[in-house]
Amino acid sequence: MADHGERETGLSGELTQEGHRLSARVYYADTDFSGLVYHARYLEFLERGRSDYLRLCGVHHTELAEGAHGERIVWVVRRMEIDFRSPARMDDVLTIETRTAEISGARIVMAQRIRRGEDVLIEARVEAAIISASGRPRRFPREWIGRFLPTGD
Repeated sequence: MADHGERETGLSGELTQEGHRLSARVYYADTDFSGLVYHARYLEFLERGRSDYLRLCGVHHTELAEGAHGERIVWVVRRMEIDFRSPARMDDVLTIETRTAEISGARIVMAQRIRRGEDVLIEARVEAAIISASGRPRRFPREWIGRFLPTGD
């Protein structure tokens, strides 16, 4: 069974005062014929950031799929806005930052950035929700709300 207590920098990145930070390297498979990151691959980097943010906040996809909250539930992306500012290249080391921008009982909006050093390459806003296995919207379990809020100083 996986160690769900992971908090420090490692494979899942780290929680920060604002949210979450994850490092990733750009590999050849991430690039197109020009040597730049293919636009659709940024969605995968953003997804890794969101998934590891949730994991370190104590929300595990496997537990949700196994019905740990009384029924099987899954995350869905409802809306995504992306601003492409500058391209990443093979061998770049990227930082994916994720934070909660808004949260309500049934949806969460996460603000994300992909940086190379201090340069912001991508900015995104992602609205997500949870649904039952039958596709019906569900409210977040009450204990989740505080986990997604910034910790402050």
